[in-house]
Amino acid sequence: MLSIWSGCVCFLSVLTAVSGELRFASYYGDHMVLHKAPERAVVWGYGTNSTTVVVSLSGLSSRNTYRSTVRDGVWRVTLDPVKAGGPYNVSAVESGGSDGKVMITDVMFGDVWLCGGQSNMVFTVHQIYNSSAEMALASKFPDVRLFHVAQQTSLVELIDLPGIAVRWSVPTPQLLSEYSAVCWLFGRYLYQTLQYPIGLVESCWGGTPVEVWSSSRPLQKCGIPQAPESYVDFMNPYDEDEPIPHQNSVAWNAMIHPLLNMTITGAIWYQGESNGNYNRGKYNCTFPGMIDDWRMAFHQGSGGQTAPDFPFGFVQLCTYDQGNVLDGFPEIRWHQTADFGYVPNKRMKRTFMAVALDLNDAASPWGTIHPRFKQDVAYRLTLGARTIAYGEKGISYQGPFPSSVHVNGTYLILTYDQNVFATPAKDTFEVCCTMEKVQCNSEDSWIWISAPMVPQNTSTVAVSLGGCAAEHVASLRYAWKDWPCGFKACPVYSADRVLPAPPFVLHRWP
Repeated sequence: MLSIWSGCVCFLSVLTAVSGELRFASYYGDHMVLHKAPERAVVWGYGTNSTTVVVSLSGLSSRNTYRSTVRDGVWRVTLDPVKAGGPYNVSAVESGGSDGKVMITDVMFGDVWLCGGQSNMVFTVHQIYNSSAEMALASKFPDVRLFHVAQQTSLVELIDLPGIAVRWSVPTPQLLSEYSAVCWLFGRYLYQTLQYPIGLVESCWGGTPVEVWSSSRPLQKCGIPQAPESYVDFMNPYDEDEPIPHQNSVAWNAMIHPLLNMTITGAIWYQGESNGNYNRGKYNCTFPGMIDDWRMAFHQGSGGQTAPDFPFGFVQLCTYDQGNVLDGFPEIRWHQTADFGYVPNKRMKRTFMAVALDLNDAASPWGTIHPRFKQDVAYRLTLGARTIAYGEKGISYQGPFPSSVHVNGTYLILTYDQNVFATPAKDTFEVCCTMEKVQCNSEDSWIWISAPMVPQNTSTVAVSLGGCAAEHVASLRYAWKDWPCGFKACPVYSADRVLPAPPFVLHRWP
């Protein structure tokens, strides 16, 4: 198996067939975005062994050159820091060999975000509400550049991409019609704030569990065995006969590992539905473990240019089945936060989350599992990115979360960590009533009782004990259903009514 490299590129015999031809690695191309200062971008490719490749960066009245000796068929340089902007040309000339020259043009420097996950990240701009209006905006954002990794698998870690769906491109309505809506909208919203180039790299596959996107390292730590050959996702949205990757690490090997040389700003992620009935109980390990491993791998692969704790944003699962309370979605939502209920937290540092359980879409022609309200999803992600990745102050980017609970007669008084907009609710809050001093597990046989809620003041609500004696209330939970509330109609939001409170379960006894 090929190893992750740091500083130099360590290839095996897989490159023998291509060495000798001067070219850039497949990820590089006209119209691409390389990472801006203060980080340094990595550029690499193939050439004739023992020759020298001179790489030149030209543009904006400047020209810098870099030299690299080809070893094992590969050359690699790390550019000096370049301020955001462009365009630039990057050329490579081989001396002592073929004396050939290759060039990529219209290269911009800015931030690069990787977009991963399953079908709700695959979900295209063409499929969202107001898609025509969104696609018509393409020409207004020429500095938000798009790249799309082809869906491929491999049993070993590959050095270069085996396939590309869309090479680096300036956005057009036609391209957006087949491009990830969440990825595009996130990049577009960021650009409107940052006003410098944004590079978006889509690498995702509908119906995939987290295990196929992870290297063996975090899976082994979480005790995940090799995935069974018979694994098939029950929510494959596009074609029931389309094969879905199921073996551990096969998408990581072919669609993530080849990108490790990239200097990236961060990643966003929309996945988890396929783990609702597959290794669900370990998602609180596998998902945070994957994030940690990606961070380590990109940091090493870029020679230390990608931050070892780069920001990672994700979408907490939306809804699927109004009548089903046993499909695992509440548990996955909780596990997506490593069982804290919110991020960032001490297990998942520098992460941000878009809560989406109130964006349900019962009339979606793509199935209820695929709501069309991706503008809201991307906007909520952008608020998190502006805070966690870019350090903006004074932005509301998290929904309310309980900071304290105490009993007052026949009510639980719940105080939130911020001011809230709350409306009375009959069954979104539930209490577990038992004479045992235990934590009620939602997957066990505990009986949960609906607990009506009424707002009290700017940051507190009163939750009825539901007929349970105060001393017998063991646990309290909120929005613990697949489909807990109507569209943008959950009981608790931030005071500006923009961000819903995430689901939670709180226990009285340790």
